[in-house]
Amino acid sequence: MRVFVVLSCLLVLACEAQKPHPCRTPPLMTGDFTVSTQNEKLQEFAKYIYDGLGQRIRLLQMGTYDNKTFTYDVLLLFKQGVMFEIDDKAQTCQKKPLQGSFVPWQIPQNASFVAQSVLGTSSQPGAGLLINSWYGTDSKSGVKYFSTVTEYACVPVSSAIHIDKFGWILITFFNNVIGITDPQKLNPPAFCPKSNTHLKEEPVDLITLLMNKR
Repeated sequence: MRVFVVLSCLLVLACEAQKPHPCRTPPLMTGDFTVSTQNEKLQEFAKYIYDGLGQRIRLLQMGTYDNKTFTYDVLLLFKQGVMFEIDDKAQTCQKKPLQGSFVPWQIPQNASFVAQSVLGTSSQPGAGLLINSWYGTDSKSGVKYFSTVTEYACVPVSSAIHIDKFGWILITFFNNVIGITDPQKLNPPAFCPKSNTHLKEEPVDLITLLMNKR
C-alpha cells in the first residue's frame, strides 16, 4: 500500500513538472513585431529594444492609420516617467510625460493555461516550435488578453489584447534576439532636451503609442 502511495505521489509530481507554468520573457530582448486592429484601421510594423531591468523600451514604428502613413521613433523611460520622440535625420527630439508604470513582458501568475502546440511541424527535426498559449484578465486594468510564448525561454510569439476603446489588438513578434545589440539606443541622443519644460503636456501611455493615437 505504501509503495502504491509513493508511486502515485511521484506520478502527480511528474505531471506537475511537465505542465507549463506562467513565465517571464528574458529581460533583454531585441526584435520586430506587427500590430493590427479588429477594425482594420491600423497596420503597423515596429522594431523594438526591450530592457526589462532598466525599464526602458525603444520603438521604431511605421505603418498606416486611417489610410495615412506614419513613422515614429520613441524611447520610453518608465523609471523617469518620460518619453522621447526622436528624429535622427533632422536631429530633433521632443520630451513628453509617460503615463503608467512599467509592466514586464510576461505571462501573469493568474493566467489560465489553454494548450501546448507546435508551430510548424514536429515530424521533422528543426521544423517546429513548441509554444504555450494562455488567457486571462489583468487584475489592475481589466484588459483581456490571449498570449502565446515559446515553451523554452518564454519568448513572445503573439498577443491579442482587448481594450474597450480600441477593441481587439493583435501583436505578432518575430526575429527575436535574446540580448541587446546596441545598448546606446536606450539612452536619449545628445540633441534631446535635458529640462522638463515639455512635461506639462498630456501624458502618453504605451497602448496609445502602439495605436498611433498621440
